[in-house]
Amino acid sequence: MSPDSQAAHRPDSPAPAQAAPQHEPLPSSPAVGNGDNGEGRAHHASGRTMGLALAALGVVYGDIGTSPLYTVKECFHGPHAVALLPVNIMGVLSLILWSLFIVVSLKYVMFVMRADNKGEGGIFALLALVKSSVEGTGKKRHTLLISSAMFGAALLYGDGIITPAISVLSAMEGMNVATDAAEPFILPGTCIILMLLFMMQKHGTERIGKVFGPLMILWFAVIAALGVASITQRPEILAAVNPVHAVRFFVENHLHGMVVLGSVVLCITGGEALYADMGHFGRQPIRMSWYTVVLPSLMLNYFGQGALLLAKPDMAFNPFFGLVPQVLLYPMVALATIATVIASQAMISGVYSLTQQAVQLGYCPRIRIINTSAETKGQIYLPGVNNAMMLACIGLVLAFKSSSGLAGAYGIAVTATMAITSVIFFFVVHTLWRWPMWKTAPLIALFLVFDVAYLGSNLLKILDGGWFTLTVAALIMAAMATWRDGKAALGRQFQSMGLPLELFLNSMVAGKPPLRIPGTGVFMSVSATGTPITLLHHYKHNKVLHEQVLLLSISSAETPFVSGKERLQVTSLGHGFFRIIARYGFMQTPSVPEILRLAGAHGLHMDMASTSFYLGRETLLTGGTSRMMRWRKSLFAFMSRNAWNATTFFGIPPGRVVELGTQVEL
Repeated sequence: MSPDSQAAHRPDSPAPAQAAPQHEPLPSSPAVGNGDNGEGRAHHASGRTMGLALAALGVVYGDIGTSPLYTVKECFHGPHAVALLPVNIMGVLSLILWSLFIVVSLKYVMFVMRADNKGEGGIFALLALVKSSVEGTGKKRHTLLISSAMFGAALLYGDGIITPAISVLSAMEGMNVATDAAEPFILPGTCIILMLLFMMQKHGTERIGKVFGPLMILWFAVIAALGVASITQRPEILAAVNPVHAVRFFVENHLHGMVVLGSVVLCITGGEALYADMGHFGRQPIRMSWYTVVLPSLMLNYFGQGALLLAKPDMAFNPFFGLVPQVLLYPMVALATIATVIASQAMISGVYSLTQQAVQLGYCPRIRIINTSAETKGQIYLPGVNNAMMLACIGLVLAFKSSSGLAGAYGIAVTATMAITSVIFFFVVHTLWRWPMWKTAPLIALFLVFDVAYLGSNLLKILDGGWFTLTVAALIMAAMATWRDGKAALGRQFQSMGLPLELFLNSMVAGKPPLRIPGTGVFMSVSATGTPITLLHHYKHNKVLHEQVLLLSISSAETPFVSGKERLQVTSLGHGFFRIIARYGFMQTPSVPEILRLAGAHGLHMDMASTSFYLGRETLLTGGTSRMMRWRKSLFAFMSRNAWNATTFFGIPPGRVVELGTQVEL
């Protein structure tokens, strides 16, 4: 166990997130598929696949499904709008369609989703999948890969703040199409909806999905029908499927065309969610939803908006709601608001999951995580993260005041993350799947052509709001890197303070045996070797030991789940000492009661009423010899002091815990 992972799981310092004991996923769960064979077992029943496909409409496709609200509008009415000429309308529509075809359909749905980590997706799952395979290929490459994934994850936090704000605000702006009298109510109404959305999180995403989920089916049906009605008026818009129109658009507009590409990318901002949410539904249901419902509905609606602009260029200020008959405008605003709430819910849940993974992988301190469902895995609520996101979202709405203003801040995060995903995917394809370079390079090059083009066009919007996303990402990246480096330094410090366990046991035999008292003493150990600092301090001051002494170490696996059968490794050390090493996946939360229950199967029997748990509590001083900068040492000490309570995290009865303090200089 490396110093990094040791420090990550120290109960008195950086440790995984707190939550109620995690239930093992059932074999039939879609989240635990492992490769295509596992997927086949998980989704053997076509009826179950259909049900999961329908459920995925709300959770997975909420973001990309509501993108028609603002994508076309920003291309022709935003601050970087292009002239409303037929060649531009056809060109923008062609760009939107081929972005959906290449980036979403080809890259994510067909290829990237094949790179699952025992059924789980997302940038951290992808990193954990490939990290071990590149560790021996050079320190620089390994460091660059990890840093890139951390930065991609940090960017997604910025995206998670902007998505609820721009989605709900875009829906509320639909009232402007009906009457200018609604203008004063748009910002207050948006803030109220966002506040209610975040306040609902404590009830769990499963309950929220049961209330609003079926409405997403109605949403996709309605936007498709609106598109068809408009297409019948100007069927020539269907020619935009020819990519020649996209090429002609750049020939006509030159650099301005690249600027507009930064607005076109809004149509694929939910692409990363397809991969991140794979563990909840599985590959096959997500693919089924995309090809049968989502992609056709989006194409029809975008075609419809293009046809509308050909016929009525004056509707460029809001072409989506321009498709809606006047009598249905207010019901459509209500439906769009519900759809954007669901889209926001998916992004909020994604941030929760991302944070849990970051904690388990050692990039974030312990925080409070509450399981909101005893039956369904992944249903979690993070009060601290939730409140911070609520304040940030409302602050963004009040600061930027319109969806066009927020569009400038939107896009950088997701395009940069997409590019990073392509780079990491290269290592998966070439190193893990062992594809030859002649097959790997053209595929990744195709992905990167789109990713880099979108990223470059969004970098042009830094002054228009992109600075916000980059600032948030830089701050979170600095915090994650500081935590990782700080706990590594702390782990090295504890190793230097430690004592080989063999010497400790031999000293007990050589001298006068210590007094042994009835019961069990559990000492939480950073390292799976050596003597825990808490044990040394306890024996130094109290001169007694329990009849049964357990040295417990918890490590994080580079897979999302570790089954109960593979959880523990128990070793008898003699003299009543036992070493227990417990392994948990990065989507699971350690539970000491569960560990002790599983230890019973290895012949270790204990009564909780006569068991004492010894935890360490460090006071970190910043005047040591560590090469970390002083401000980073101070930040690490602050984060460590505010990490979530270790006793609650491990589910240990508070009355059975003894904390032993020590000062450590970094």
